[in-house]
Amino acid sequence: MAGSRWVWLICGVPLWAGAQTTDAPVTVTVLGHGQTRQVQNLAKADLQQALPGTSALKILEKLPGVSFQSADPLGSYEWSTRISVRGFSQGQLGFTLDGIPLGNMSYGNNNGLHISRAIAAENIRQVDLSQGTGAIGTASTSNLGGTVQFFALDPAEQAGATASITAGSAHTRRLFGRLDTGALPTGGRAYLSVTRQRAEKWKGSGPQDLDQFNSRYVQRFGEHRLSAFWNLSDRSENDYQDLSLDMQRRLGWDWDNYAPDWQRAVAAAQGVFSGGVASLDDAYYTARGLRKDRLGGVTLNLNGAAASGTLTFYHHGNDGQGHWYTPYQASSPTVPISLRTSEYEIDRNGLLGELALEYAAHAPAVGFWFERSHHHLTRNYYAVNGPEDTNRFMRDPFLTGFEQDFKTRVAQFYIRDAVRLLDGRLKVEAGAKWTRSVIDATSINAARAAGRLVAAKPFLPQVGASYNLGGDDEVFASIARNLRAFEAGIYGQFSQDQAAFDANAGKLRPENSVSADLGYRFRRGPVSGSVSAYRAQFNDRLVNVAACAGVVGCPNTVINVGQVDTHGVEAAVIWSLARQWSWFNGVTWNDSRYRSDYVDNGQTVHVAGKQVVDAPRRMWSSELAWDDGRRFARLAAKYTGERFYTYTNDGATPGFTVVNLAAGWRLGAQLGLREASLRLNLTNLLNRRYFATLGSNQFVASDPGGTFATLLTGAPRQFALSLIGVY
Repeated sequence: MAGSRWVWLICGVPLWAGAQTTDAPVTVTVLGHGQTRQVQNLAKADLQQALPGTSALKILEKLPGVSFQSADPLGSYEWSTRISVRGFSQGQLGFTLDGIPLGNMSYGNNNGLHISRAIAAENIRQVDLSQGTGAIGTASTSNLGGTVQFFALDPAEQAGATASITAGSAHTRRLFGRLDTGALPTGGRAYLSVTRQRAEKWKGSGPQDLDQFNSRYVQRFGEHRLSAFWNLSDRSENDYQDLSLDMQRRLGWDWDNYAPDWQRAVAAAQGVFSGGVASLDDAYYTARGLRKDRLGGVTLNLNGAAASGTLTFYHHGNDGQGHWYTPYQASSPTVPISLRTSEYEIDRNGLLGELALEYAAHAPAVGFWFERSHHHLTRNYYAVNGPEDTNRFMRDPFLTGFEQDFKTRVAQFYIRDAVRLLDGRLKVEAGAKWTRSVIDATSINAARAAGRLVAAKPFLPQVGASYNLGGDDEVFASIARNLRAFEAGIYGQFSQDQAAFDANAGKLRPENSVSADLGYRFRRGPVSGSVSAYRAQFNDRLVNVAACAGVVGCPNTVINVGQVDTHGVEAAVIWSLARQWSWFNGVTWNDSRYRSDYVDNGQTVHVAGKQVVDAPRRMWSSELAWDDGRRFARLAAKYTGERFYTYTNDGATPGFTVVNLAAGWRLGAQLGLREASLRLNLTNLLNRRYFATLGSNQFVASDPGGTFATLLTGAPRQFALSLIGVY
């Protein structure tokens, strides 16, 4: 096993692929060189910069075009996690792991799971971000905008073991261990890894825990390859209280749920408020999310001289419950609170395949993706006599609010070709895909909608080109049309009541977009970078307008707000200042606006010309790094501009800057280890108080009083110390 790849906690900033300005280890971020669209790749060295356990999504936040927010320092608390790219929200992006679809990775996901549950961060090899248009073969029905593709590490060539120990603020404790078999008698290689993470919330009361098991096997047969993996995840996380602007002013940044003060929660449910509390929704007793996932797949790669083929089968199973103590439903005449749950089950299986050829200057390919998914969703209420142990799946409810069953079938085919012209300096890629998604929904108790929705397009084209101007300079351009299928589950079109669904179903059209990129990549000695201008036209945008407080769980209102226009410019520049110093800067200007008003309950809501919710117009990031090969340090800052949480833009959160610091020492061979490394991380170094997540309880048309609770605060300054060793 190449131990150094495991232990180095590299702290340099991204450099042009292959560039080397110091004898010390460096990170390498490829700024899409040779790609016909805007693509940036984070390699394992980039991922090792982060605190162990940090979500791979959070690591993308320094890249231009990306807004990532979370209420916890690791970016793994799923209720709060949000990523948007060029104004496209998380639900409009595509996510895959080794080609296997992860759905849109939302909290109440019906067709996937979050990357932090799919695989341990330490086992990720590479992350590819396509800000504008993803590869045409991406297995996703939500990628209107860009795509994020994660790739797992293969088992190591040599036998060995890796372990890391992390301790820090909020009683954080994380243990990770991985055993690599090296070459087995069969010629294959395998690894097994386990993760145990325990932490308390940084405010309020309650743990956020994660246990994971990852396994992977790779077997080569000459030029051919068979790989298989099986991953398990068990997550339990207590929630933070959603805030409104008014709540923050009255109760402060550190306001949270009542736990462990049960009597105060009971008094509030009876209308007796204290300590600045003014309503039932200022706090609840506590809340928790439970998720158990099983994800596995088998991939066969056949490689010939002029042809190659790939076939992947995958399975994902999930059981989940979201717990929320609610004062809106009593358990009994003497207990004015009950435990409200959202209960999820997912069982999905899929098949991916591609046949690729090479002849002359061409590289054509055809491929497919099939998936059948069964999703069961229930809203239940459980009687309580006092604080319950909610770190378990509840059974035997006294009341069911709604119950739905969804069966989804997806079929996608694509064809593409890449050709090189002008002595290889010009690369042209063109292709098209056909996609069809059918959802059949059944409502068990008729409280929410049932029916069928079909989203299909026979021709979704994509064209791109790149031209090498000489040396490391090139220009690129791309244009693509994409479709987002309708959504099953708790936030989709079936979250309406039957009357609203029936009134709108015949007029519903799947969201679709046309995105175009034009860019330039360059290198001039120690300076390298990229600049891209883009435009996207987003048609038939469907939005969920919240009708009440999230804990009440009213049926949503789903509205077509028509067209959204987006245009912007983004740039990244990397400067190798000296042998041991480097400096990264990224900047984004994005303008995403609704182009028409919409009608809700007969009333016109004037949103034409307004900014899209949770889409900052301005962002910049800067990262200064020093690395002498043994010691290292990195100072990073990210600015996020003003964002709106109302469609009419009368509710907004101000811009903010967060600064992070990391430093460490490579200890070499210590304590019987082949390699050892010590690292200190300080997140939010300046202890800035700010709103991180917007839309935790969806968005509303207007909130002039700032009373709608759909905001989550970012974590204050936190520290963590990590020791990583390789044996």
